[in-house]
Amino acid sequence: MTSADSNGTIGPVFDEGFRARLVELFRWRRDVRRFRPEPVPADVLDGLLGLASLAPSVGLSEPWRFVIVEDPGRRAAVRANFEASNAVALAGQDADRAGRYARLKLAGLDEAPCHLAVFAEPDPQQGHRLGRATMPETTAYSAVMAVHTLWLAARAAGLGVGWLSILDAKEITTALDVPAHWTFVGYFCLGYPQSEDDTPELERLGWEVRRAPGGSMIRR
Repeated sequence: MTSADSNGTIGPVFDEGFRARLVELFRWRRDVRRFRPEPVPADVLDGLLGLASLAPSVGLSEPWRFVIVEDPGRRAAVRANFEASNAVALAGQDADRAGRYARLKLAGLDEAPCHLAVFAEPDPQQGHRLGRATMPETTAYSAVMAVHTLWLAARAAGLGVGWLSILDAKEITTALDVPAHWTFVGYFCLGYPQSEDDTPELERLGWEVRRAPGGSMIRR
């Protein structure tokens, strides 16, 4: 269905049924840790990255940089980086809970057929610096928007995404041989999930409970 605005431009109308399905997509987007072994077809991955590039970006700078990690040696370096960083991060956590969390992360790294590192170009020529003179960090924020767009598009296509954030950014930049000035945003595992659930896995494991809607809201 389409409609015309006051300028005669034709655009889609997102009806109640679509909006309900969109809410369902939001609810069923999960941080996936266990993957099936079948590969992600190249055309599917290309399509997802194309959709990710529709995300908003400061000054239309499109600062996201996607690095598809296929080399076994580089993947092994990322795994070793995580193990070392994770040991430090979880040193003060409850031993049983921390152990379960670490195993989930390693399962994703070992099982996911597709590994994707996302960086941001901090000062791209594109965009002519519009909107970032006072807030240069908006280039990284824009890359995060691209990740979120990718995540939803992947879920809609029956794929799962897992975010690996406990890493030494400088070492990852070196291991992947990318420009040293790029801002590391995150490392992502992508593939077909072994199972699906509308409740976050960390909540099911008792790690944390999602706060009620509006719990983060402040009115001024």
